[in-house]
Amino acid sequence: MTLDTDLSRPGVLRAGINLGNILLVTGKAANGDPEGVAPSLAGLIAKHLGLEVALVPFASPGEVADALAEDAWDIALIAEEPERAKTIAFVDAYVEIEATYMVPEASPLKTIADVDAPGVRIAVSDRSAYDLYLSRTLKHAELVRAKGLQGALDLYVTEKLDTLAGLRPALKENAAELGGQRILEGRYTAVRQAVGSKPQNQALQAAIKDFLKTAKADGTVAGLLEKFGVQEKLSVAF
Repeated sequence: MTLDTDLSRPGVLRAGINLGNILLVTGKAANGDPEGVAPSLAGLIAKHLGLEVALVPFASPGEVADALAEDAWDIALIAEEPERAKTIAFVDAYVEIEATYMVPEASPLKTIADVDAPGVRIAVSDRSAYDLYLSRTLKHAELVRAKGLQGALDLYVTEKLDTLAGLRPALKENAAELGGQRILEGRYTAVRQAVGSKPQNQALQAAIKDFLKTAKADGTVAGLLEKFGVQEKLSVAF
């Protein structure tokens, strides 16, 4: 197999982009294309491969993953996760983000371990990487799902749930907006944002793996974090 046979449109690399990650998609270009670390990295990958890039936006990571069955993209920039890895071949992670909980200031929950207890209800964005992780690992607490980050936040507030699960940078913004909140120290996982492809596209995977290895080592990925002002919220994944 060659790189050409791995592409559904000759000369074009179609990149599935998750608009729901507000750290990796931070704006919109004049032509309507998403802007940010993930779209820019997709463009650099395409350029390295001598291809044009076509950004294919989706509202949530779950929708990106589902679109594989419809041949909607050649690569996807979403979090690597065992459930998704059943159908998507993740090449490599490029950044990681700490995931934790937000609780009301007066909450008796003080640590990450405290959360997994009978009767505790956790608001979470449906099919996010941390939802999938918590679904596998929680023994006692109940996950209450909503569509997207805003949906989970709204559910946490309106239903007066015990805690909101999410990525630490976004939770800090939520806490500042709401007031009267605490972010628990530590993390229950680190979400690793990665580049995935169709399992059969091994030539494409090999080429992207080589590119990402260099891009992380030579400061290219770090430069994107700085360019879009998220260098204090994300870490380069090695």
